[in-house]
Amino acid sequence: MSSVDVHEAITRAHHEEWARVVATLTRRFGDLDIAEDAAAEAFAVAVQRWPADGVPPNPGAWLTTTANHKAIDRIRRERKRDDKQWEARMLSDDDPPEPLGAIDDERLRLIFTCCHPALGMEARVALTLRLVGGLSVAEIARAFLAQESTVGQRITRAKAKIKATRIPYRVPSAEDLPVRVSGVLAVLFLVFNEGYLATGPDTDPVRHDLTAESIRLTRLIRALLPDDGEVSGLLALMLMTEARRTARISGSGELVPLAEQDRGAWDAALVAEGHRLVRERLATGVAPGRYQILAAINAVHTSARDVRDTDWSQVAALYDQLLRLDPSPIVALNRAIAVAELDGPEVALATVDGLEDRLVGYHAYHATRADLLRRLGRSQESRAAYDRAIELAGNTAETAYLTRRRDQLGAVQGGDQRAETDVRLHGPAE
Repeated sequence: MSSVDVHEAITRAHHEEWARVVATLTRRFGDLDIAEDAAAEAFAVAVQRWPADGVPPNPGAWLTTTANHKAIDRIRRERKRDDKQWEARMLSDDDPPEPLGAIDDERLRLIFTCCHPALGMEARVALTLRLVGGLSVAEIARAFLAQESTVGQRITRAKAKIKATRIPYRVPSAEDLPVRVSGVLAVLFLVFNEGYLATGPDTDPVRHDLTAESIRLTRLIRALLPDDGEVSGLLALMLMTEARRTARISGSGELVPLAEQDRGAWDAALVAEGHRLVRERLATGVAPGRYQILAAINAVHTSARDVRDTDWSQVAALYDQLLRLDPSPIVALNRAIAVAELDGPEVALATVDGLEDRLVGYHAYHATRADLLRRLGRSQESRAAYDRAIELAGNTAETAYLTRRRDQLGAVQGGDQRAETDVRLHGPAE
């Protein structure tokens, strides 16, 4: 096997097995730090050994066994040398597994444990993204629009609190599930976003492993809570977004915005399933939550056979509804894009400029502003905004797209006046 094949196997194993290894070690040793560190050591050993020894037939089992040994070695060093009985029990691990209760997936159990109500919401999300999603601190920081040091401190403090207050690593009962769901959905939403528009110079622009895992886990949660509208809404949102995946990146590796995508290349089955979930929630007559409104917005976009058929007035009305629930600057930014289609770029630009103080470090703010300025013929200002968006963007395909659009300024006069961005999950999107 070539070194490239081994590298791909290790990368695939990390994507597929990280959460399972961490969850298994957490159940056994009851310590998140030990579980995470031992899992990381196991992958480091794989990087050293697999190129020479070959990829094992069952990478997950190999990694779990190696991580177990690493964890035992660490605990041995930290305990008294004469604790032979404890060592023997750890080496044999003959204890029967705990019953899984309401959750029948080890990774879901870890998600719900990390999302314990005793932790703050930001800590729950950061901790779960790290331990379950396997995202780096840098990736989580970008998802949070936060500093890496801030995110690292959140994770450290969350693990310390779990240990100090003895928060149990256990399967939530059916009665516990509803109070945990909001934190879990926030985690899955951010993991999906990282896959949908992946960050990092050496990262694929779309990480299907993350989007697929988010959808899989959300389906499992919906099976547990079929009447929860926000679970259904998030699943619908993911499905309609995932349906566009193959149309979102060009052959040259450049982002293709929604208005330019080949709609015939969308996955019709995923779109249809997403639409069905949206209709089911509308039929209940219950006031929708945030994810249900986002799903409805995506349903409007994916219902149009051509971008010119998009019902922008309905999109704007849905954003008005969302702003009442979530008056965040990112929602206001997305709404401004719909306003540009209804009332023109000058009206939208006034709204966008009013968001600068809160979104100055957000690349999509500058990308949106660059587009509006382009449409108004203010090329010099547009170029400066594109420069800032390119500087802040972390996705290689998006950077390539923004660079081309910037370089086209002045080359074509009176060109396309339609917005080049429409609806992103957490910002203007393609």
